[in-house]
Amino acid sequence: MALTVARRLGEFVLAVLVASIVVFALLSVLPGDPARAQLGLDATPDEVQRLREQLGLDRPLPVRYLEWITGFVRGDMGISYSSRTPIAPQVLDALQVSLLLVGAGILIAVLIALPLGTIAAVRQHHWDGALLAGLSQIGISVPNFLAGLILVTVFSVRLGWLPSGGWTAPADDPLDFLRHLILPALSLGLVRGAILSRYTRAAVLDIQREDFMRTARAKGLTPGAAMRRHGIRNALVPVITVTGVEFSALIIGAVVIETVFVVPGMGSLLLRSVANRDLGEVQAIVMVIVVLVLVVNLLVDVVHSIVDPRLRSAR
Repeated sequence: MALTVARRLGEFVLAVLVASIVVFALLSVLPGDPARAQLGLDATPDEVQRLREQLGLDRPLPVRYLEWITGFVRGDMGISYSSRTPIAPQVLDALQVSLLLVGAGILIAVLIALPLGTIAAVRQHHWDGALLAGLSQIGISVPNFLAGLILVTVFSVRLGWLPSGGWTAPADDPLDFLRHLILPALSLGLVRGAILSRYTRAAVLDIQREDFMRTARAKGLTPGAAMRRHGIRNALVPVITVTGVEFSALIIGAVVIETVFVVPGMGSLLLRSVANRDLGEVQAIVMVIVVLVLVVNLLVDVVHSIVDPRLRSAR
């Protein structure tokens, strides 16, 4: 187990290094001059050159990359081109908001998908199993933003139970924080829960056809008891993989939901940075998202090894 974790950590560090090079290179070769974009078309060449020197844009790309990546590792993400303030505090504040939102969304998705997907598989030949499978298919076809608009229309506009947007920090008012969190988290979790339930149903159906499940039922266990004792753990392996992928998708999908509900997360900060053509801030945000996705993949691999001992033996 320790060797598996060490190997995955080495792969993680290498992946982060390669990703940082790709992110820096792609954003550095974009057309246009950030200094000119900040000063406007009326700025003189001397003013543009002075700003380029202040921002460090006149130095060679390898030097700029080394300074950026070493600062990023230390937690220093540089200075914003537009506001001239440190980027790290803004990104960390937005990251906390996004993680709370995405964490609540994936929790809702898992709580929906695991029981409903399992029931839909176990009772596939009954009306309730077919109904659950049909509902999950409908849920997959609904975009996140549309689910958000429907929830706002019902629970905010019509019923007035929950706020339609905004954000409150948990430390300021925990109850108001939950009231603002419910609708955007449901918008993310319901759609992803429908997707995850389809994978759960498929995984459980595959497990039910395995020889060891037929043997368990032949020994006198009911289908439900056989699934609880022998099936769930085996079915969890592909479900964990898909959950990791869905978590990564939620990080990206939260950009739209944060805009719909006016949540000050990473998505809102990224859109603002792009609008201001603040490439330094965009670079930091993209890199943080990449690292977060790689961390999720690392955790998924570790959990795989815990759930399925065969993976540890193979490695």
